[in-house]
Amino acid sequence: MRRSALIFAMLLVACARPGTPGVTELVYATPYSPNHPFSRADQTWMDFVEKRSGRTLRIRPSWSGALLSSEHSMTELRHGVADIGLITPIYTKGGAHLIRVQAGFYSGVTNIEDQVALYGCMEKSSPQFEEELRGLKVLAVQGGNLPGIISRDHPVASLADLKGVRVRAPTELLSVLGDLGADPVNMPMGEVYSALAKGVLDAVLAPADTFKSLHFAEITDHFTTLAVPRGAYPARAMGERRWNSLSPEYRRVLEEGNPVWEAALARELRAALDQGLKVAAEGDVDIRPVTPADQHEFDALYLRHAERNATALSQYGIDGLSVFRVARASVAENGQILCRGIE
Repeated sequence: MRRSALIFAMLLVACARPGTPGVTELVYATPYSPNHPFSRADQTWMDFVEKRSGRTLRIRPSWSGALLSSEHSMTELRHGVADIGLITPIYTKGGAHLIRVQAGFYSGVTNIEDQVALYGCMEKSSPQFEEELRGLKVLAVQGGNLPGIISRDHPVASLADLKGVRVRAPTELLSVLGDLGADPVNMPMGEVYSALAKGVLDAVLAPADTFKSLHFAEITDHFTTLAVPRGAYPARAMGERRWNSLSPEYRRVLEEGNPVWEAALARELRAALDQGLKVAAEGDVDIRPVTPADQHEFDALYLRHAERNATALSQYGIDGLSVFRVARASVAENGQILCRGIE
């Protein structure tokens, strides 16, 4: 059934491409709507590519999940369902073990640019990153605003209040929350609104920008500003076969677009954070901090689990511990990223 759907989508894309003389069109697919902060950054990148190419390389967007899914986007891009797409390797169930786990190695990193820089250090340290991205050409790495705890009916005033709470969290934090007594689950963010609204979830680890971008202010009442580290990951990619079919000039334009896309994402995410906090305040969302003692306890637990998860990658033949050590060595005391420990 899945194979038939892939073939059908590929045929739709192929049939929809107009043959304008002298113009190459690439289809970009995303699960988000055109008004989402991610999509506004995508549009900035599209404008750059078209202008830089002299309007001979055009990007045709497919919004709102019409072509790519969240869970299978990497496979779908490899098979040419779209030319370029938003990918989420941190949600894949297999084939991206290191990329998923490394998202938990970011203790002490507080801004988006440093998140992206630290990912670059780790990527240089291990060929496993390239192996997990085989068949794809990465066009942008994405970080994010630091998450807190957004809850529905009951405030999480302390770490002790997490006991028994069913909370959505990224993979790298599931074991951390489990040790705190929570009932953690992982699911794509696009499914969280419905799960919160129905009471399937009690809470979600997410940044404050989601109060507006994902409309969480409509269905939640509390936000606890526990500073949860956030990792970076490859988030925009192109199928390698399609990449190789482009001229060297067009490939150069797309590579020049990498920093443009990453800067636009960082800019839009920071603006979204301010807007999300404003919407939360207007919606009377109760915003409260945790105590310094709780923050310290969480930070220590985060690092212990990060090292444990890195070590556990050995069951897949992956040396995750060396990548973890590069990450820790590369974060200076002032938070600056200096790639160190790379052999």
